Amino acid sequence: MPAKRPGTDLRALVRDVPDFPRPGIIFKDITPLLLDPAGLEEAVSGLAAFANPLGVDLVVAAEARGFILGGALARQLGAGFVPARKPGKLPSRTAEVSYELEYGIDALQIDADAVAGGARVLLHDDLLATGGTARAVCDLVAGLGGEIVACSFLIELSFLGGRARLAPHTVHALIDYTE
Repeated sequence: MPAKRPGTDLRALVRDVPDFPRPGIIFKDITPLLLDPAGLEEAVSGLAAFANPLGVDLVVAAEARGFILGGALARQLGAGFVPARKPGKLPSRTAEVSYELEYGIDALQIDADAVAGGARVLLHDDLLATGGTARAVCDLVAGLGGEIVACSFLIELSFLGGRARLAPHTVHALIDYTE
């Protein structure tokens, strides 16, 4: 395991990319954080420190950037990992949820048998913006009988109000952008 620098500044490892994927959007690129071994360790450890006391059975993470830290987080917690994928990507019987985006409708699927009744689930994604994707995954998990014990994110854009859409679930983010 790489040596951890004391007080790694995760925010400094997130790069702003203006006008991506369209004009007016400032994309939060986590690639520099992923390239930095100490930053990556700090991110996974910070997320795990929050989730460890929750008794999580599964980490469910949304495609695609949620997979990156979601799998590592599941391993750190001793939990299983469930990918929430775009339609047509999973080979077995699936359960699906559709949700609205600012610019249309999208959908995610998970294996229909991945969340056994009563499983304690941590929802993870890289970024919380308006909360639409995370809310949809919470609803999908609940519909399969799982219990969302909390939602974790690397980054929260709190000025977009996504946390309110996830109520009453506990929400945790390592980095918060207030504007």
